[in-house]
Amino acid sequence: MVAGSWRDFAVAVLTAFRRRDQRAIAEERRRAVERLAEETIREHRRATDAPE
Repeated sequence: MVAGSWRDFAVAVLTAFRRRDQRAIAEERRRAVERLAEETIREHRRATDAPE
């Protein structure tokens, strides 16, 4: 019974860390997409503002 409680506790702790890692990865992906979008917008503006 006690071993089962410790196992459940360990699983809960590992799950919490895994979820935090997944959130961090998702946040980094979101920031990368934002940076890519901003760079694409800048390039587009440079191309359309350049005199011909």
